[in-house]
Amino acid sequence: MKTTEAFDGLACTGCGESYDADEHGRCPDCDAPLTPMYDYAAVDADAFGNADAPGHWRFESLLPFPAADAPTASEGDTPLVETERLADELGVGSLRVKDEGRNPTGTFIDRGMSVAVAAAAAADVEPVALAAAGNAGQSAAAYTGRVDLRSYAFVPSRTAFSNKAMVNVHGGEMRVVGGRYADAAAAVDDQLEADYYSLQEFTTPYRHDGAKTVSYELFEDAGVPDAVVLPASTGELVVGVVRGFRDLVALGVADELPAVYVAQTEGCAPIAAALRRDADAVERWSNPDTIIGELEIDAPAGGDVALDALRDVDAAAVTVSDSDALESAVTAAQTSVLEVGGAGGVALAAAWTLADEGDLDGDDDVVVVNPDDGVKTPDVLRSHLMGKGI
Repeated sequence: MKTTEAFDGLACTGCGESYDADEHGRCPDCDAPLTPMYDYAAVDADAFGNADAPGHWRFESLLPFPAADAPTASEGDTPLVETERLADELGVGSLRVKDEGRNPTGTFIDRGMSVAVAAAAAADVEPVALAAAGNAGQSAAAYTGRVDLRSYAFVPSRTAFSNKAMVNVHGGEMRVVGGRYADAAAAVDDQLEADYYSLQEFTTPYRHDGAKTVSYELFEDAGVPDAVVLPASTGELVVGVVRGFRDLVALGVADELPAVYVAQTEGCAPIAAALRRDADAVERWSNPDTIIGELEIDAPAGGDVALDALRDVDAAAVTVSDSDALESAVTAAQTSVLEVGGAGGVALAAAWTLADEGDLDGDDDVVVVNPDDGVKTPDVLRSHLMGKGI
């Protein structure tokens, strides 16, 4: 497998054991997730991000594989949208939304999936498979179709119809599993009789690594903001964003790390709860219950890795109600043109909470990450309005 010059193999996030790029899956010794490592001295900081490649692959010097070998649809390079009216309502210096809904399949997951599928294509193993709350299944089908790999997505029955439909439209096989995300995850091994190549977050070492390019672009557009507010689901986005800013400091491009606020719903908040009690590990959330399906992950595969990442920054956790999250998403649509999904609404509602409680003030430059497009679940947003008599 051809790798970039700075790529320095894979390291276990648990025991620290090292592996080369041919290793796939979790650590053979302790079953913790693996993560890519890089030799920063091999990266020209002055030229970082200037590669002649589409989307986030222009940062190929800190990605594991060359852009020329990547299945890409120009994912990345998403806009950072100024929202003056929302900033005024919150009473902060500025509020900008990094709109990851503009990616090819409408989710930040496209960044990491393009990297993970590059590895799968090089391994030349079929089928590839994963469980998904929705977005990851659609993204996997799209990118595996690009390299002509047979793929399976196992999704819970409550997954949004738009995601289910697009898995098939992109050519992927889909199996709908009764219950919730945990049931879909359990069904992968139960129902697939053949060996398969996993594109599951934190089983493949590469999805969270692709997500770090969100931070590279944020820095290009806005420097280091005072605060980044982002929703937590599997831990993938949290690990990626923190990792990206750490990379910039290690390169000498940035001088500091932003404060990072992790947002989850009150009905399913395992990472937030663990962060609040300064725990060493994330515990499974009992009876998860939120209308925002992408965040209804009771036992996040990257939860412990996310906790480790958050210890490196000034971090705090916020939980919000489903109602406040959906109201925030609707407000963004009605005041800022943004079609924010429920998960992005969670982050926006968390920013309101932080401002109300004095954690954000009139001088703060705040960035909220919207991880997916609101048109993926328009029925949820519309039902919220109907509940208000609109």
